[in-house]
Amino acid sequence: MGAKTRGTEKATIGPMTSRPPYRTISLLDQRSLAPPMHPLGTGGSGYIQDLGTSQPRGSLTDTLGRPLRDLRISVTDRCNFRCSYCMPKEVFDKDYAYLPHSALLSFEEITRIARQCVAHGVQKIRLTGGEPLLRKNLELLIAQLATLRTTEGAPLDITLTTNGSLLARKAQALKDAGLQRVTVSLDGLDDAVFKKMNDVDFPVADVLAGIEAAQAVGLGPIKVNMVVKRGTNDHEIVPMARHFQGTGVVLRFIEYMDVGATNGWRMDEVLPSARVIERLHAELPVVALEASAPGETAQRWGYANAQGQYDPQLGEVGVISSVTQAFCAECNRARLSTEGQLYLCLFASQGHDLRGVVRGSGGDAELADAIAHIWQGRSDRYSLLRASLPPEAQGSGARRVEMSYIGG
Repeated sequence: MGAKTRGTEKATIGPMTSRPPYRTISLLDQRSLAPPMHPLGTGGSGYIQDLGTSQPRGSLTDTLGRPLRDLRISVTDRCNFRCSYCMPKEVFDKDYAYLPHSALLSFEEITRIARQCVAHGVQKIRLTGGEPLLRKNLELLIAQLATLRTTEGAPLDITLTTNGSLLARKAQALKDAGLQRVTVSLDGLDDAVFKKMNDVDFPVADVLAGIEAAQAVGLGPIKVNMVVKRGTNDHEIVPMARHFQGTGVVLRFIEYMDVGATNGWRMDEVLPSARVIERLHAELPVVALEASAPGETAQRWGYANAQGQYDPQLGEVGVISSVTQAFCAECNRARLSTEGQLYLCLFASQGHDLRGVVRGSGGDAELADAIAHIWQGRSDRYSLLRASLPPEAQGSGARRVEMSYIGG
C-alpha cells in the first residue's frame, strides 16, 4: 500500500499583471474534497487583490481593522504523539507522507519572513509544530529571531508550544538561545487518561519533569494547556487545577475544537468553558480577572482567598472558548506553515505562498508587499460564523488545514 498523501497543492493562474503571482495553496484532505468556504482574501483569479503597495510601517490592519501582532511559526509537521484531537494514529500512521526536507523553510528563510512581519507590527512570535523540539538545531532559529526588534525597538516576545517530551533535556539550550517562555500541552494527570490521549504510551511524569526543568532555567511564566474533551478527560479538571495552584504555572482549559478534518470532532464532546469554571469554582473558588493584553485568547480567572479576593500567590487559570465564545473580533494572529504558507485563521482551508516569494528573484520589498496584501485582504472569522454555516462546512466534514500542520 502506498504512502498517504499529506495534501495537494494547486496554483491558480490569473491574467498577466505587473505584480508577482502570490499563489493561493489549497490543502485537500483525501477524504473530503468539498469546495472551500470562502477564498480567504484572494481575488477570483487567485492573485492577491490589488490593494496598493504598502511599505512596512508597523500598523498593518485587515478588512475588519484588526492589526497584525502575533506570528505563529510551525517548524515541523512531525510529532512523536498521536493525540486523537490533532494527529489520530489511524490517519498519521507509518505510511503517512510528511514533507520532504527540501520543502521546509530554512531558518534563514523563516527569519527573513519574520523580519518583514515584525516591520508590519508583529510583537510576538510563537514556535509550534507538530512538535517543534523535533526540529534539529532549533536553538539556532531562536537565536536568529532573538536579534529582531519591534518597530518601537523592543525585543520580541518569543515563545514555544511543546508537548514536553523533550523539554527536560533542551530547556537550558532554549533559554540560552533567547527563548523567553514555553507553553506545555498536558491533558491530564492520570497516567491512563494521558496515555490514552497521546496514544503512544508517554507518561505524565516525563512531561512534569520537563515543566520543572523549564521553570528551573527561567522559561516562564509557564503555561499548561489542557484540551478538555467531554467524557474523556473532563474529570481531570479539578485535579489539574489543584496540582498547579500556587506553583507559578498558569493552567488553561481549551474547548475541544473542530480544527482540521481528521479528528472526528462532534459538538457533544465539547465541554463549554462556562461549565469548566463552574466545576472549578465549586472546589477551588475563582474570580474573574481583566485581560492582560489586547487580542488575548484566554479569559483569566484568579484563585480566591478566604475573603473571596484574588490571591496572586495562588495564581490563576484561563479558559479558551473558541467554540462557545468566539474571539474573532480581536484576533491578531497569522500562522506560517513549515513549508512557507501564510494562514490567516486556525480554521482556514487555504494558505498563501510566501516560500515562492522568498525563493524567487525579488527582494525584501516584494516580500513585505506580499505580506501586506495578504493581511489587508483578510476577513476570516470562522468561529463567529460557525453556527450559521451549513453542516458540510462545520466539524470534520469540512475541508480545513490540520492543526498539526500550522500549530494551535
